[in-house]
Amino acid sequence: MCRSNPIHSIWYWKINLFSTHLYHEWGYTYGPPMAVAPIPSVRRVLEYAVTEIPPEKISMGIPNYGYDWPLPFVRGETAAVSIGNQEAVAIAAANNTVIQYDEVSQAPFFEYEAQGISHIVWFEDARSILAKFQLVKEFGFPRVDYWQLMRPFRQNWLLLCTEFSLSNPA
Repeated sequence: MCRSNPIHSIWYWKINLFSTHLYHEWGYTYGPPMAVAPIPSVRRVLEYAVTEIPPEKISMGIPNYGYDWPLPFVRGETAAVSIGNQEAVAIAAANNTVIQYDEVSQAPFFEYEAQGISHIVWFEDARSILAKFQLVKEFGFPRVDYWQLMRPFRQNWLLLCTEFSLSNPA
């Protein structure tokens, strides 16, 4: 935990001789409903990170999941369920709800009701992943890492191949 960091949040840094992997999560199981990795918050972390670590040694973590929160949210009681991005779209379709896009956080979300309980879902889609890829390019990071590879998200892989030149690590 980086206690001296001016950014108050949960950090996991894996540091070795070759690179630093930055993983960060704002929207999380027991936190209030919000994007998992809102772009303004991610940017603040990256701006700080490059003051301490050379960009060529940083690998940015990208979430491959979302969360479904029951509402109303009560701190210390409400727990979100982690879901895949494809699952989020299926939930929206099954509940005939419109997926919205928050331009500030650069993330999709929607609300629905099931069994008398209101829910809000934040997840990743091609637009939110592209916004994260743009940060990777802007900061000059050589690679990305993913959280939760076991959930299908074909759009991500197609976008990754479109936006970057993929090669075997040296």
